[in-house]
Amino acid sequence: MASTVGGAGQLLAISDLHIGYEENRALVEKMRPETDDDWLVVAGDVAETVADIRWALHTLAGRFSKVIWAPGNHELWTHPRDAVTLRGVARYEYLVALCRELGVTTPEDPYLVWDGVGGPVAVAPLFLLYDYSFLPQGCATKEQGLQYAQGTGIVCNDEYLLHPDPYPSREAWCRARVAETERRLAGLPDGLPTVLINHYPLDRHPMEILWHPEFAMWCGTELTADWHRRFRVETMVYGHLHIPRTTWHDGVRFEEVSVGYPREWRKRPEPPGRLRRILPREDGAP
Repeated sequence: MASTVGGAGQLLAISDLHIGYEENRALVEKMRPETDDDWLVVAGDVAETVADIRWALHTLAGRFSKVIWAPGNHELWTHPRDAVTLRGVARYEYLVALCRELGVTTPEDPYLVWDGVGGPVAVAPLFLLYDYSFLPQGCATKEQGLQYAQGTGIVCNDEYLLHPDPYPSREAWCRARVAETERRLAGLPDGLPTVLINHYPLDRHPMEILWHPEFAMWCGTELTADWHRRFRVETMVYGHLHIPRTTWHDGVRFEEVSVGYPREWRKRPEPPGRLRRILPREDGAP
């Protein structure tokens, strides 16, 4: 575990930048820290191509004191538009190497400790995937869940673009990631609070408001349902749902920090691309 002083800055967060859209790329171009000590968490779905991922992370790493990245499903796609054709673990490792070249912290690096206002807190980016355990009501198996989803027309593009190689399935890759991450988190010092960052929420409760509840199958795993209690979580930061909001579960703050697609954020009253403050706590937080 590495210790990096946060100084007088803020720990900020954003996700689901989707800079393949010109409007979203323009939002990233405008993103700036408020102080020289600000850190930025990027909780996945920067883009689908390595060139776009590189541009966004390079841009942000040049502005913020520290950038911390956790991958989303879109970064892991082997997209026909991408010149990089790597699949599965090889693609993830390629992106980790890219981040290290840019000075961006990844789930494979030692966890940082925020020693600024609200600290000390371990800041841990995670890569966990999903295992289809968030099944639709009335479905008992992955196969039943997928059949139901196909009947509704709501099937995640991961089924065609996110390859688990060399694992036999995405759920097998997920279980391996969960086991390794659990081991690392258990090794943190006793009593040290954490900010856990994952593209997907650790618990199923944020999916209760989905318009298409069957999409929950591609949104996490029941294996992490107690992690917000076990690992002394101060805030759980996630994205993926494109429903930015704050919820509380067992007294723990869950912060969805996504930008989403232009067709989504244009409908919202607040301006898009606002960096969400994780630490120090915003006024009114319990």
